[in-house]
Amino acid sequence: MGSCCTPDNSCSTGAETTAVAVADSTVTVYAVSGMTCGHCKTAITTSVSALDGVLAVDVDVAGGLVTVTTGGEPDEAAITAAVDDAGYELTGRA
Repeated sequence: MGSCCTPDNSCSTGAETTAVAVADSTVTVYAVSGMTCGHCKTAITTSVSALDGVLAVDVDVAGGLVTVTTGGEPDEAAITAAVDDAGYELTGRA
């Protein structure tokens, strides 16, 4: 009843598609100064997420880190500008 596996016991959840997407993406962690609260997290996430090629943004306010997942190599200048536009300073890769 409700199994994700086919009769030959191969899983059909689309895991292969996910693996391809991950293989083609690049995860880069940046150090960002000036973040203090949830508003900071939202501002940076919104600004960086709007960039072409950005698949995901994860902000760690306490650690001062912004993890950006891009399709291919990240556009460092655009990411730096987006963080700057949000009112924070990207100080380099973490």
